[in-house]
Amino acid sequence: MTGLILALLLAAGVTTPAAAQRSPAGQETPDFGAEAASGEVQAFAARTLATNDHRDLPFVIIDKRAAKVFVFDRRGRITGAAPALLGLAIGDDSVPGIGQRRLATIQPAERTTPAGRYQASLGHDFEQDILWIDYDGALSLHRVIAGNPKDRRAARLASESLLDNRVSYGCINVPAAFYDDVVKPAFTGTVGIVYILPETRPIADVFPALLAR
Repeated sequence: MTGLILALLLAAGVTTPAAAQRSPAGQETPDFGAEAASGEVQAFAARTLATNDHRDLPFVIIDKRAAKVFVFDRRGRITGAAPALLGLAIGDDSVPGIGQRRLATIQPAERTTPAGRYQASLGHDFEQDILWIDYDGALSLHRVIAGNPKDRRAARLASESLLDNRVSYGCINVPAAFYDDVVKPAFTGTVGIVYILPETRPIADVFPALLAR
């Protein structure tokens, strides 16, 4: 994994991943500001910009291993980051047809947050405005909800431990202020790209087109 990360960083012209800079070709490299991010996330953001895979749109990287969401403007400058609640089950694939099923029929092992590249836009569900990641798969990013009181979602989100961030049916829950101040403005009047990084599959298997360029 380390070799792949280094290869991606070199391919994107990154020498200081946390600082904004220009590659010899004039392509901006990602600016994470003061936000901590894994080498894999930094390398992925760099490759996204180097290949213009985000098509000059705002983009989001969701690091499931760290249960953290990073939001960037179209030039790769971070506009905010926050912890997230994710699907209860570890895994990178959705069960076929899960978006058309009632929640009561979804088993614990099926409650995954699938990895992949998605074109996302703002919309609504039955309760609130949300960021639709995959409408057909009923996958979205939204403000943390109360849900079942036994889930203690707000407390889990505020906890510093990563052990309690797995609780949803697959959707990504973020702090309400982060959604209102960062996510919603980033996608207002435009679509954007959401990248959900894998946790069980090789990253090259999930994003072969991006990494092959």
